[in-house]
Amino acid sequence: MKFTLSWLKEHLETTATLDEIVIKLTDIGLEVEDVQDRAAIYSQFKLVEIIEAEKHPNADRLKVCQVKTESGMTQIVCGAPNARAGLKAFHAPEASVIPSNGMVMKKSKIRDVESNGMMVSAAEMSLSEESDGIIEADPSLAIGTTIADALGLGDPIIEINLTPNRPDCAGVRGIARDLAAAGLGILKPLQNAASIKGSFKSSIDVKIENLEACPIFMGRYIKGVKNGASPDAIASKLTSIGQKPISALVDITNYMSIDLCRPLHVFDADKIKGNIHVRLAKKGEELLALNGKTYTLDDFMTVVCDDSGVIGLAGVMGGDSTAVSETTTNVYLEVAYFDPYRTAKTGRALGINSDARYRFERGIDPEFTVDAVDIATNLITSLCGGETSETIQAGGVPAWKREITWRKETAAKILGFDILFETQTKILTDLGFVISGDKVAPPSWRPDIEGEIDLIEEIARIYGFDKIPSISVTRDSAVSKSAETNLGMRMRKSRNILAASGLQECVTWSFMPSSLAAKFGANDAQSKALTLQNPISADLDQMRPSTLPNLIEAAKRNANRGFGDVALFEIGPVFKGTNIEDQQIVATGVRAGANSSRHWNESVRNVDAYDVKADALRVIEACGVPSGNVQISRDTPSYYHPGRSGALKLGPTVLAYFGEIHPVLLQEMDIKSSIAGFETFIEALPEPKKKANSTALPPLKLSDFQPVSRDF
Repeated sequence: MKFTLSWLKEHLETTATLDEIVIKLTDIGLEVEDVQDRAAIYSQFKLVEIIEAEKHPNADRLKVCQVKTESGMTQIVCGAPNARAGLKAFHAPEASVIPSNGMVMKKSKIRDVESNGMMVSAAEMSLSEESDGIIEADPSLAIGTTIADALGLGDPIIEINLTPNRPDCAGVRGIARDLAAAGLGILKPLQNAASIKGSFKSSIDVKIENLEACPIFMGRYIKGVKNGASPDAIASKLTSIGQKPISALVDITNYMSIDLCRPLHVFDADKIKGNIHVRLAKKGEELLALNGKTYTLDDFMTVVCDDSGVIGLAGVMGGDSTAVSETTTNVYLEVAYFDPYRTAKTGRALGINSDARYRFERGIDPEFTVDAVDIATNLITSLCGGETSETIQAGGVPAWKREITWRKETAAKILGFDILFETQTKILTDLGFVISGDKVAPPSWRPDIEGEIDLIEEIARIYGFDKIPSISVTRDSAVSKSAETNLGMRMRKSRNILAASGLQECVTWSFMPSSLAAKFGANDAQSKALTLQNPISADLDQMRPSTLPNLIEAAKRNANRGFGDVALFEIGPVFKGTNIEDQQIVATGVRAGANSSRHWNESVRNVDAYDVKADALRVIEACGVPSGNVQISRDTPSYYHPGRSGALKLGPTVLAYFGEIHPVLLQEMDIKSSIAGFETFIEALPEPKKKANSTALPPLKLSDFQPVSRDF
């Protein structure tokens, strides 16, 4: 989430410095990732005036310019078509660094003519994606003025890393609200929120066919608008955070998404056929989206349609068929609330990441829908003109109100120190909570507040974690009994022994493609039970039945980069079903390539089943099970080589599998070399027997005095 300091101050009345704001943001849980001081970045580029611009003697499209700088005259070879005598531009001198590509300017000869630096374009300054020539500066500006001062680029850009539970801070106003509650200023009243009645009835009606997917949809017809370039007040904000201004109508929607965390959409009303319907898509329907790509839709996706078909992916992206343009004169404004779950699932299935999806899937403020219509309408009519209709509303604001029981003594119990009750009350009130006796009602923009512990967290972060007193942990003089579980101890010892044996630990996804899971032990019933309803990507749609495929893929990636000799392991859960007993902790490892580094006294040997058998036995012994009691059988899963694998058993209980991976399976995974692997089922290992005459050790008695040692 990016914003400028001046943008923040449009919502926050404060005298705090940039450093104070940055520190406070991190203190209250809005971690600052970066602060760009553009005044420093652009300080090297200063205004110059072209005195003469003559044709280059050895090139048709180049000009040799005599340029007046603050330190005197200099010569620059320029290829911009708009370079001419009398033009004021910006000069990148020798040793300056071009922001767009990092190029360091040097004195050079271009077609045998000396050139001292260059005059820069907006694209080279990272101020736009394209440019037709060098920047033409205001003629009234003095030579030597920096580009930051000339173009108003001195405003620092702040970037924060938002956690998924804070959708309210995906808008600048939400950030300002938190800072105001933390004592860094006063939250200003909302602008452009005056109610608009409208002078005529909309000719486009709205119908919602699935209220779970879209509880409320509000629309407004605005006729007679004049779409053009956005004013600098909006365009400069969007440019500063890396967005390209398009037109006033489009920029207003993007601006409201960043400013107020309120995504909305505008249609060209003349391109809408009939009325608007919000429904679930029909499987196989297609939409040409605003990004120029055609998407095939599924039946779980929410779509906005007119009488001719789909015109938008609800909460994700609009359609090209109803897009506004410079010739648009009538628009239809959409302000709706779309189900976060369906929005996230749709975006992931289609691979679309948009600002709208980012906010809708986290949960925007449902109560803000009505005000957002008026704010957007005021912005559109003030910038583009036009006459507004009455507001059309389908559905209603989804239920969001809830009450949480709040006990005065809970904060001290959880935090370990006292905060004045009046201070706690003020913090919650400033954050928008409504307190009535022992009941607290969270505001509509905080869907993450679910219980009393969340209230305590809000109090603590605004009060300041740095104000929590540091207290040493007290303990008895005797050594306390370890709280480590037997499983935890076995995992630790397994990890240590495998690392000591030369294997490197990996942490891979707990998911994998269902097609790969089927090859590593997942039957049809397991595959159905372990398929994710909302996978993070289409290729990671099932919980892993084995860790081997992930490690094999990791070994493959290493081999593709020239590291064919690898030994990897992972200790973690595998899943055979949905019940808790179907989840097992397994120590898994793979070896590929040579079994050891090259040595003058040894011949190089590739790893085989015996190497991974030794690894599996080491894990078993590290967990306290004597390896001499283990039997070996050939009953291994189908993904192992049938003649080069085995199972380690203790009676009927399988303790581990080991062996080379089946060559046909490796071929299907596009792996040319052999790979050996093992799986040790840590939870299946028997508990070690206690000695009959064993007695517990007495507690360690520590002296009250400091130890004294003398080194001779």
